[in-house]
Amino acid sequence: MHHTEAKAPTPNEALPPGEKRPGKSHPRPEQEPASRKPSVWALMKEDIQAALDHDPAARNALEVVLTYPGVHAIWLHRVAHWLWNRRLRLLARMVSHFNRFLTGIEIHPGAKIGRRCFIDHGMGVVIGETAEVGDDVLIYKGVVLGGVSMERTKRHPTIGRAVVLGSNAVVLGPISVGDGARIGSGAVVVKPVPPGATVVGVPGRVVKINGTRCWQEPDLHHERLPDPLEQTVQCLEERISALEAQLQSLTERLERASREPA
Repeated sequence: MHHTEAKAPTPNEALPPGEKRPGKSHPRPEQEPASRKPSVWALMKEDIQAALDHDPAARNALEVVLTYPGVHAIWLHRVAHWLWNRRLRLLARMVSHFNRFLTGIEIHPGAKIGRRCFIDHGMGVVIGETAEVGDDVLIYKGVVLGGVSMERTKRHPTIGRAVVLGSNAVVLGPISVGDGARIGSGAVVVKPVPPGATVVGVPGRVVKINGTRCWQEPDLHHERLPDPLEQTVQCLEERISALEAQLQSLTERLERASREPA
C-alpha cells in the first residue's frame, strides 16, 4: 500500500473551497523576540528621533545628523564598543580618542550605552569603562559617571531607564540609579538612588520620590528641583515668628498684670 504525500498548491493552482494558501508569517513588531537585535539603521533612526524629542531646538533630522555632537558621540561609541568586544582594544581606544577629539565627549569603549540615549550638547561628559546606561536616558553637559577604585572590577555606576542627569552631575562608584530618577545639576551622587527619586546637593540627597511617572514624555525641567536648605530655613523662620508672637503675648500680659492693683 502506497501513501501519497499531499503537495502544496502552486501559485496558479486553484484551492479547494474554504482552504487558504500557505505563506510566510511576518511577526508584528510587538511580537518579535526580545533577543532580536535591531539593525544599525534602526538604532540610528531611534537616536535621531530621541534628539528631536528631547531638544526643542532641533528642527529636522538632517540638522541632527549634521550638527549634533551628542548623537555623533553615541554612533562612534557603538563602533568602538563593537571593536572592544572583539578584543581589538587598541583600535577601540583610538576610535574613542577620536570621538573625544571630535565631540568633546569621552566614553570608554567598554561602557554599555542603551538605546535612545541622548547627550544634549555634551561637552565634558565622561563615562567610565564599566558604566552601564539604560534606555531613554537624557544626559546634559559635564556629566561624569566615574569610578572610585583601582581594582579591575565593576567600579562605575549603573544608570537605569529614563533617568535625567542634569548639567555637571557626578555619579561615582558601582552604585545604581533607579529607573525614572532625576539627578539635579551639580549633584554629587555616591549612594544608590531608588527609582523615581530626585537627588540634589553635595553629597547628593534624595529629597523627593515620585510615585508614577510617564516615561513617554521626557521631563526636561531638571532645574525645577526642591532646595532642602531653603526649606529648612523657611521652617526655622516660621518657628521663630511663632515664638516671637508668643513672647510678645506673654510680655503684654505681664505688663497688664503689673499695672493692676494688688
